[in-house]
Amino acid sequence: MTSQRFLLRYARLVPGVLALGLALMIAGCSGDSDKAVVDFSKTVPVTRPGDRASPTPPLRVAVAAMISPKETFDLYRQILAYLGRKLDKDLEFVQRKTYGEIDELLQKNQIDLAFICSGPYVAGREKFGFEPLAVPEVKGSHFYYSYLIVNKESSFQRLEDLKGHTFAFTDPDSNTGRLAPTYWLAEMHEKPETFFSRIVYTYSHDNSIMAVARNLVDGAAVDSLIWEFYQEKTPAFTAKTRIIKKSEPYGIPPLVASSGLPAPLKERLREIMFTMHRDPEGKKILAELMIDRFIPPQEAWYESLRRMHQSLAGQKDKAHAP
Repeated sequence: MTSQRFLLRYARLVPGVLALGLALMIAGCSGDSDKAVVDFSKTVPVTRPGDRASPTPPLRVAVAAMISPKETFDLYRQILAYLGRKLDKDLEFVQRKTYGEIDELLQKNQIDLAFICSGPYVAGREKFGFEPLAVPEVKGSHFYYSYLIVNKESSFQRLEDLKGHTFAFTDPDSNTGRLAPTYWLAEMHEKPETFFSRIVYTYSHDNSIMAVARNLVDGAAVDSLIWEFYQEKTPAFTAKTRIIKKSEPYGIPPLVASSGLPAPLKERLREIMFTMHRDPEGKKILAELMIDRFIPPQEAWYESLRRMHQSLAGQKDKAHAP
């Protein structure tokens, strides 16, 4: 096999951008309820000297930015390299800032595989035509949660206590980072735009954790898997936060394939993913990612997400009714 090759396309978070961007934004906040978008689009082109053209097209794999771009690459490159070796294929690692951009790439068959959030999976499966291949099992479970977090030293104890305060969402389409807290507020007959004094988008869960830890925002909703990962591996920021609400369980985000990927290749990918934990090399990689193994997905695991989507969509319809 030719040497394994990664073509990397990702935005690198410039040190200090998060702290400076959020601090400046919040310091200048007025009492209105306008949403603010934090743009982490600073990019550094990455190339590898000596790369040669591959005789066959590479397998294009996208990873939604559930964590900041550099962290995403550092964590996922091992598992992607493993897949490439098993398939005897080169891989092209693609990253985009928003979940919506990943959906669009899948719809246009511009990528072959993607690790996506559960929210976009439920909302866009029929529309964008992607197919679930495998789901990570973590600590014996295929479920995860949305954690509502605040600074450890704050006095906040409930979601209601954050009324009139600043809040961080991750991505507009994120399940744990936006949909779940929006649903909680809807149950209270509230909306984020009027409940919070200011909303910011961080575009990754680790950025939201950091923002709360540094008191740049008063609260945030984050992916439990990511909070637990950092709490165990590098708790510098999670240790400065406190969980005050935990959602119902949701199916863990799956690995999906575009509609254009050949069926035999999909089956081979499933075979590799489902046996990875039995291979010493694969088991070591999974252990570093705190994943037990990959298992076949079941649609029933995502029913709670569908109910939330339907409930919020129904409320939008009522809001626009004459």
